[in-house]
Amino acid sequence: MPTLHARFAADLDAILDALVQDGALPGGLERRGVTVEPPRDPAHGDLATNAAMVLAKPAGTNPRALAALIQPRLAALPHVVSAEMAGPGFLNVRLTDQTWRDELATILAETGDYGRSTMGGNARVNVEYVSANPTGPMHMGHCRGAVVGDALASLLEYAGHRVTREYYINDAGAQVQTLARSAHLRYREALGETVTIPEGLYPGDYLIPIGQAFAKEFGERFRDASESEWLDLFREKTVATMMDVIRSDLALLGIVHEVFASEAAVQKAGKVDAALDRLRAEGLVYQGTLEPPKGELPDDWEPTEMTLFRATAFGDDQDRPVRKSDGGLTYFGTDLAYHAQKAEEADQLIDIWGADHAGTVKRIKAAVAALTANEPGGAKPFDVKLVQMVRLLRAGEPVKMSKRSGSFVTLADVVGEVGRDVVRFTMLTRKADAQMDFDFAKVVEASKDNPVFYVQYAHARIRSLHRRAGAEGLVLPAPDLALLDAEELALVKFAAQYPRLIEAAAAAHEPHRVAFYLYDLAAAFHALWNRGNDDPRRRFLLADDLPLSAARLALADAIGQIVRNGLGVMGVAAAEEMH
Repeated sequence: MPTLHARFAADLDAILDALVQDGALPGGLERRGVTVEPPRDPAHGDLATNAAMVLAKPAGTNPRALAALIQPRLAALPHVVSAEMAGPGFLNVRLTDQTWRDELATILAETGDYGRSTMGGNARVNVEYVSANPTGPMHMGHCRGAVVGDALASLLEYAGHRVTREYYINDAGAQVQTLARSAHLRYREALGETVTIPEGLYPGDYLIPIGQAFAKEFGERFRDASESEWLDLFREKTVATMMDVIRSDLALLGIVHEVFASEAAVQKAGKVDAALDRLRAEGLVYQGTLEPPKGELPDDWEPTEMTLFRATAFGDDQDRPVRKSDGGLTYFGTDLAYHAQKAEEADQLIDIWGADHAGTVKRIKAAVAALTANEPGGAKPFDVKLVQMVRLLRAGEPVKMSKRSGSFVTLADVVGEVGRDVVRFTMLTRKADAQMDFDFAKVVEASKDNPVFYVQYAHARIRSLHRRAGAEGLVLPAPDLALLDAEELALVKFAAQYPRLIEAAAAAHEPHRVAFYLYDLAAAFHALWNRGNDDPRRRFLLADDLPLSAARLALADAIGQIVRNGLGVMGVAAAEEMH
């Protein structure tokens, strides 16, 4: 069912069409900039539109004159109480109380589907996130991107897209060779040697069981063998084991990827050469030299011929090497081919990256634009979301590092201490590219300042109403929503923004908006609940007024439903009661 805002937008469209038919407005005007949204100040009305502001100039008139034509037709709609012109030509509209009662009934009828949208048009979206190097267990540096990516994938599905969750395994570079050498050292340790972890190898205790497994499987076979005999074997087996650990760690957050793409497999399958050949045929890959570094040149700098991608043709600052002078691939060369592979199966691509990769955004966007430029609809949409690191604190003090990991705090340890729901919700309480502190004391604090608690507490309060009604033996009639007062209908108005919020968050690829909205919705509900502290007649349940109790419980249930729906998008369970 179309949202309330969409239905009103359709009414507005019909009014504009009628004005065209009457000759009061030229036909064919571009209406994409016309919006229907709640005004910033609720005192101005329930909805506002900028239609006259947007259409006046192309229509050859002024905004107030056009608004004067639209206003009486809006006011005549059966669900409109009034339509008033404001400022230079905005139109503020007040809807009937029955409109909001009907919307409350819709929330209760649609239950888990309220807010679900078809705006995505079933488009195929590939969301690639986490993609941590398989050199250790997941740590909190990976956690935020994991949650943002997973919540975004759920949000896009909820808004009508077909989503593929993908993890890109960087299993072809120097880091995984270092991992293999580290595992070999632990293998020798398991055979009885006393080993010292040299600088440059991975020191974490997580490699000890891998070394023990190798000792059990291979015995003495590779103890003194040359590196060429065991490096590839140890690399493959260690990466496979570490990916099992990573999958297990992600499962603690409720994250499951459908696709695990391998960098090594991309290279082995000839995908890089195929992508470069395509671009070379279009004059976008060539042999050349890079411009010298800006500023004072190093003494040993000299121009070197390499295979370059013409990234400047697609908005980058300079052309980028895809092969080095010795013919070896650059990381970008493989990354370019990997994105070509993803684009074969998707209509849109989204990457979730750590903020330390900001410098590579332009080049990979240029590559995707080049690789998909000849698609029937033009280049495929591609978005990169940058996620800032998380600073771990305990009561305001930095958290000590984990011995097991060697250099970081593991995700498993954090989830084990505060729980999955707290971690997931907290990771979405800031915009992804904003700095974040995760304080172990704060995230479990029972206060309004803790968004996780505040939203969960609202849902638990709502569920408690049913338990209390049962305990008191209250048999409630069918709710008469006409009994709700103006303050209670104001909460319905805020709840009715949820479908529009979902569509806006999905369009912007910003799942944190759902968390922000739920916090504000919870605050509005708590404010309504607290009326009963000063006036017992304003409590949700009144033993001597069952009809009013039934209406207020219906309102509470609708708010609880939206909280559950929003938390579901975030991958967070709704609390039945607080302990």
